Amino acid sequence: MALTEEGILCIPGFLSRWVRLPGGVMAHYMTAGETGPAVVLLHGGIIGSSGMAGWRFMAPFLAANGFRVYCPDQPSFGLTRDPNGYYEPGSAGHVDFCHDFTTALGLDRFHLSGNSMGCNNTVNYVVAHPERVISYALIAGGIGDLVSEEEGQEIRAKVNHVMPPINVFDGTKESMKTMMEAIIYRVEAIGDDLLEMRTRAANDHREAYMRHVGRGFMAPTVADKSRFSTKGRLDTMPIPAIYLYGKQDVLLPVELGYLQEDRCPNIQFFYPDECGHQGQTDQPDMFNQVYLEFFRDGQVSRKSADWAGVSTRRPEIAAFVAAG
Repeated sequence: MALTEEGILCIPGFLSRWVRLPGGVMAHYMTAGETGPAVVLLHGGIIGSSGMAGWRFMAPFLAANGFRVYCPDQPSFGLTRDPNGYYEPGSAGHVDFCHDFTTALGLDRFHLSGNSMGCNNTVNYVVAHPERVISYALIAGGIGDLVSEEEGQEIRAKVNHVMPPINVFDGTKESMKTMMEAIIYRVEAIGDDLLEMRTRAANDHREAYMRHVGRGFMAPTVADKSRFSTKGRLDTMPIPAIYLYGKQDVLLPVELGYLQEDRCPNIQFFYPDECGHQGQTDQPDMFNQVYLEFFRDGQVSRKSADWAGVSTRRPEIAAFVAAG
């Protein structure tokens, strides 16, 4: 599978598009589907990530089943260009980008999902703009201050967690492959064209990446913490939500998922097997079906719920999981 002239994978029905946002920003996004409810999918935060890299399996599937799907390249990723630094580093900049992006495309109401950094951004967007979100789904990321950084460190220490090599990019495809193998359980999904695409994007954005992610997300500002506090907000919101957390996640151990579940009584958790940090790539058929049913019906079927490892740690949320 060769790359296009823009340097991205060529997948039938998954189209490259651009939209100009405030501040001279040229936002690149992938889109699939022409009619139906809108779905916005936010990619993860390892250098070289993009809408194509994160959602190449799910977006065309949802489009084929009646949805319009939008996968933006967030600031400092993919082909998006923010030459004047309009979007500030960290959570605020990414949430404001997502809001400007959806507004520019006329998406007043939509389903929302994100993986890893995209999970964090989804959570923050839901807190900031709940009126825009029909329902949301999370994959392997943070839930704000409902779980403190100290509690997360305690969990890691308890399970003797060792952080995999996710910050070793040196400009080569070999270093990109090392990082991908740390987050993707199904190594056969890491093809040469994917590595080439991600390596090109990573080299194009190294300086911007350090500004937005290398410093911004590692050190959120006081304003970020206040604006996106999730305590008493995310855990009480009536917006339908599910969370899929891979059992084999080596970046964020599954025990951290258990702690998140304990803090989110209104979100239905699943723990899929043979699934790492980027679950939608490890188990595309499973994730595609769960997302389709949840976004289409508001409820995951019994068969799909069992397949995806619906949580047995507490009673299921009947509204989100069909009875046996």
